Amino acid sequence: MSFSTPERPDVGGVPSMLDLVRLSSRPLFPPGGQDLYRQIAILTGMKEGMEVLVAGCGPGMTLEYFVRETGVQGSGVDEDPVLVSKAEARSRSAGLNERLHFQHAPVDDLPYRDGVFDVVVGELSLTSRAEPKAAIRELVRVLRPEGFVVLVQLVWKAPVDPERRIVLSRHLGARPMMLVELKRILRENGVRQLHTEAWTDEETAFRPTVTKPFPDFAELFSLPEKLGILRRAWRRWGWKGVRAALAREREVHRLLTRERILGLDMVKGRKVAVDVAEPAEAE
Repeated sequence: MSFSTPERPDVGGVPSMLDLVRLSSRPLFPPGGQDLYRQIAILTGMKEGMEVLVAGCGPGMTLEYFVRETGVQGSGVDEDPVLVSKAEARSRSAGLNERLHFQHAPVDDLPYRDGVFDVVVGELSLTSRAEPKAAIRELVRVLRPEGFVVLVQLVWKAPVDPERRIVLSRHLGARPMMLVELKRILRENGVRQLHTEAWTDEETAFRPTVTKPFPDFAELFSLPEKLGILRRAWRRWGWKGVRAALAREREVHRLLTRERILGLDMVKGRKVAVDVAEPAEAE
């Protein structure tokens, strides 16, 4: 499968669901919740003194969690300057501005030297505006040898025709990929010891019940919260854009719930110091 450069989710003044969710004034974990990010911290051995980068950090919730719970030094980067300002304000009010640092930059051109982080995490929005290979290559570039890279991504669980893929990707603001393709890109960039976990499977060891990979906007927020988000969205995109985004909700809801074509997967790997062969694994 090949990928072309993705269009911006807000092309034509229409925000995606991820855009709307990230405008929430309430601290909100991405899909997968705190349980997923606790698992990431455990699997990567996060501890005091380590440097951790979260790319596509949004308002900084997951990075703040890593810093508070494990004592790491945290850096976050996002392409949305409004969300970067929001993350900086949160870190100042929490008294964490000496341990949390945020920058506005494209995820396929990170403003860091080679090999400076012990752990890098690519969030859902990682490939919404950037070509996947370029974004993942940048994550690996800034990771030190033997460090861990973790991708938290929506993945296709069933065949989807190209037109429907485009509609869903624009609506969500996060471009799903096949798991096999994510793993292939990681291997091409010198990442080995791949470990994957599905976070939408029924009764896994990590989640006791079936969960949606991308919860509906209507289910996440109370009416006052929705009105506040829509007001902020109106200031950025106008009512026409907001109405267009909400009008697509019913069709996408059907595709994501009834047909169950999407899942949320976590992929972890380790950057090898010298490229060595590893045992073949099933795709």
